[in-house]
Amino acid sequence: MFDKILIANRGEIAVRIIRACREMGIKTVAVYSEADKDSLHTLLADEAICIGPAPSGKSYLNMEQILSATVAMKAEAIHPGFGFLSENARFAELCEKCNIAFIGPSSSLISRMGNKSEARKTMIEANVPVVPGGKESVHTVEEALDLAKSIGFPVMIKASSGGGGKGMRISWGAEDFEMNFRDAQMESVKGFSDDTMYLERYIEKPRHIEFQIMADKHGNVIHLGERDCSIQRRHQKVVEESPSIAISEELRKKMGETAIRAAKAVGYENAGTIEFLLDKDKNFYFMEMNTRIQVEHPVTEMVSGLDLIKMQICIAAGESLGLSQEDIHLQGHAIECRINAENPAKNFMPCPGVITNVHTPGGNGVRVDTHIYNDYRIPANYDSMLMKLIVHGKDREEAIAKMRSALGELIIEGIETNLDFQFEILCHPAYEAGDTDTHFIQTYFPKYCK
Repeated sequence: MFDKILIANRGEIAVRIIRACREMGIKTVAVYSEADKDSLHTLLADEAICIGPAPSGKSYLNMEQILSATVAMKAEAIHPGFGFLSENARFAELCEKCNIAFIGPSSSLISRMGNKSEARKTMIEANVPVVPGGKESVHTVEEALDLAKSIGFPVMIKASSGGGGKGMRISWGAEDFEMNFRDAQMESVKGFSDDTMYLERYIEKPRHIEFQIMADKHGNVIHLGERDCSIQRRHQKVVEESPSIAISEELRKKMGETAIRAAKAVGYENAGTIEFLLDKDKNFYFMEMNTRIQVEHPVTEMVSGLDLIKMQICIAAGESLGLSQEDIHLQGHAIECRINAENPAKNFMPCPGVITNVHTPGGNGVRVDTHIYNDYRIPANYDSMLMKLIVHGKDREEAIAKMRSALGELIIEGIETNLDFQFEILCHPAYEAGDTDTHFIQTYFPKYCK
């Protein structure tokens, strides 16, 4: 097992990883930018080192600085968390060359699955159902338009190297295709330095269902059930829950087996997520694979009773899972709400500033993952997520009641947040009934979609 791990991230996920390491008796090193010198992860880690100024390109995305810090602090492994360098194949490759354990899959796997068009081809070869679309990637408007016409409108335009909702546009017909393609491609170049795009048939009002995969270095692969992440804004998840009310036991078994087959097809290792779209007729299609721990992993932990961060670390250290699929027993229902420093009424505009007062809820089955505290200043340089509020109940009805209570008890003052918006979602009759899809917010909260 590792003696010391450097956490190449910030915010609540850095705090989450530090806590897991503490319980395992592993020392931790926090890295931080100048804007994050007072962030909670720097205070909780055994050691902390500044890696650059506020802009992420000069700090949390600075591979050389992070690797130098790892060597200087004599850490044996790096946990990348999510976002930043977590799915960067070059960074994983540099770790391998420096003999530093990267707590995640290999660089070749990240590269193979990170390119969405290549991942799509791999899944087709593995007999995993995919959304109807092009088999090859495209680079120009002309070839893309020809392909779109053969697929049939509407189509989803996607960046091959994309993620987090970036580089994605829906085209409803030939008349708006060129503008949407160019916008998506420009966003891809800006965000991922890649102009490679691919096209899929647009599935209207699907559910976003993802399966958590864990795989060790010895060929063992299991899934830990699904998460329903259908409530989104701008392709960014807002509320997640497990299990999904839309899936029967028979369908869960079929989708889970498909997720495992997808992971085995690429020889996957460590934590990963197989993401599916589920249409109104219960047909499911592979969308993409995330080669990292997910923001919403706590809902899986709550229903499975397993610590996914600890499992990641053990797998990276060469240990076997020690579990078979028959050992996984999911219990109850869990919901997660992402609490962001943003103003939903102003097009979800980020709202950095100083938190003057924070009170977090508690009680049986209530979990708060956060890095904020009284008088903490939210930097303007990074993602606006402040906190993940997670609840667990014996069933969905109890979990909803707990989340409403927890949201009502949560106080964050000094900045604007989406707290009231989350409460509105949890109280909406359609949410109560489980009538959700990826257009839930546009359908029921059009005032926030201007």
